[in-house]
Amino acid sequence: MQSYDIVIVGGGMVGLTAALAICKQTPLKVAIIDNMPLNPIGDAPHLRVSAINDASKQLFTNLGVWDAITSVRSQAYTNMHVWDKDGFGHLDFDLSDLPNSANNDDCLGTIIENDVIRNALYQAVEQHDNITLIKQTLTSIGTGESEVFLSFSEHTPIIAKLVIGADGANSWVRKQLDMAMTFRDYDHHAVVASVDCSQGHQKTAWQVFLDTGPLAFLPLYQQNTCSIVWSLPPAEAMRVKALSAEDFNKEITAASDGKLGQVSLQSERVSFPLTMRIAREFVKDRVILIGDAAHTIHPLAGQGVNLGLVDASALAQTIVSTLNDGKELNDNKLLGHFSRWRKSDATEMIAAMESIKQGFSLQQVLPKFIRGIGMSVLNNISPLKQLLIKQAMGQTTNLPELSKVKDPLL
Repeated sequence: MQSYDIVIVGGGMVGLTAALAICKQTPLKVAIIDNMPLNPIGDAPHLRVSAINDASKQLFTNLGVWDAITSVRSQAYTNMHVWDKDGFGHLDFDLSDLPNSANNDDCLGTIIENDVIRNALYQAVEQHDNITLIKQTLTSIGTGESEVFLSFSEHTPIIAKLVIGADGANSWVRKQLDMAMTFRDYDHHAVVASVDCSQGHQKTAWQVFLDTGPLAFLPLYQQNTCSIVWSLPPAEAMRVKALSAEDFNKEITAASDGKLGQVSLQSERVSFPLTMRIAREFVKDRVILIGDAAHTIHPLAGQGVNLGLVDASALAQTIVSTLNDGKELNDNKLLGHFSRWRKSDATEMIAAMESIKQGFSLQQVLPKFIRGIGMSVLNNISPLKQLLIKQAMGQTTNLPELSKVKDPLL
């Protein structure tokens, strides 16, 4: 029976990042269990993208993968424009709103396809001596007094001192350990696609709040191409997906007030339901949940993957601190600190997204005229704008360089 210090279930962006972060400063033996194939990077952009903030960029830089990611393709954005459909309220963010903006590499964030990020992380993992990739399907997991036992359909069973569940929103690990969840259906589906915009994206992230939900245009590596995320009630999402390309183009151009010019569909349209989830505890019996396995939030501000990447870094910090203190990997006190730390951050983000969403969706409570006044006031108050920009960039997140970690609880 093979033995590892840590086993990570899930080889997505968060699981791979966690493995690299842990092995950067420790001699621990780590295994990643994942049988999801890599998607080749073709000429057309992939539909699922992430808005990588400054904190996540710094993490990838510390791990030595940022250049590998951006050398494939990416698009930094320098502005954000948010407005209320059929109202006068709007918010405009750019680097000039921040003091010392020259230190931010002249961007608010970077839009990158998920598969581009995963491929770069995967290649780094394959080259690491202390990380083993097990491309098999788990059939059972059981916890003993000091170890976790994992079995497969076609692989020798393995044991580990610690297991990390990074296997997504429908986490198999979470279900096997019967880890309770709090969840709420947003009663919206996200419709995603790639579109061409005749006036170009102008290195700007655009978001309009419609009566049916928010529509975001995220700038891609080609100056006229954007990735859209359109949050709609389920029946409306089905209708929008079923439109002819010509009718879809007319509708989305009108929805965006023509601010990006004529919008033309360039890909298939796919949709998925939006649900808020958060585990009641992130740690149970030497099993830890991170990323979407622990929490999912509304894609309103594109912070879901960044929240998961902070989980990965925070866990690495906790493990380094545990070893430096001469304690066992499954030290209950430190793992308890990790659980409270990450649950607190996730809860705050969920509450923030809910407040914004409700503020724009409850017409009868907050009429457009009043919303417009509020947005206009906020747009002219520099300290508040600076705080919102820093939060979007991840600059309010405590994410020190891994090589300088002293105390994960700072």
